[in-house]
Amino acid sequence: ELRRRSLPTSSGINAEYGDDKKLQLTLRKLQANNITGIEEVNIFREDGSVIHFTNPKVQATVQANTFAISGNPETKQISEMLPGILHQLVGLSSGLPKTMKPQEEAIPEEDDEVPALVEDFDEASKNEAV
Repeated sequence: ELRRRSLPTSSGINAEYGDDKKLQLTLRKLQANNITGIEEVNIFREDGSVIHFTNPKVQATVQANTFAISGNPETKQISEMLPGILHQLVGLSSGLPKTMKPQEEAIPEEDDEVPALVEDFDEASKNEAV
């Protein structure tokens, strides 16, 4: 009677678990720290959709400028998430994809000229000293 050994395959749940294990090992080497208290993460895509994580596990290492976000992502359209994410969009229009940027209105330029000198400050300082 011959017995065959089954070799581990690189597909399915085992492969995903192995990838996760490799990722965790790499993050540990980078000295990534867990960041607690993050309720949601939104990643804005070029096509106007948003990858939304609720209560994700976030790990970061500032030295390597690396953030790892894990959890169950949902892909949503930005319109589905309004008005709840407006506070995240304020001040970020420079980083938004072109399709999501608000149309800028022409702002009239102000006069940047320096006003003419009206009085002689040297004379004024001499008068104050007396």
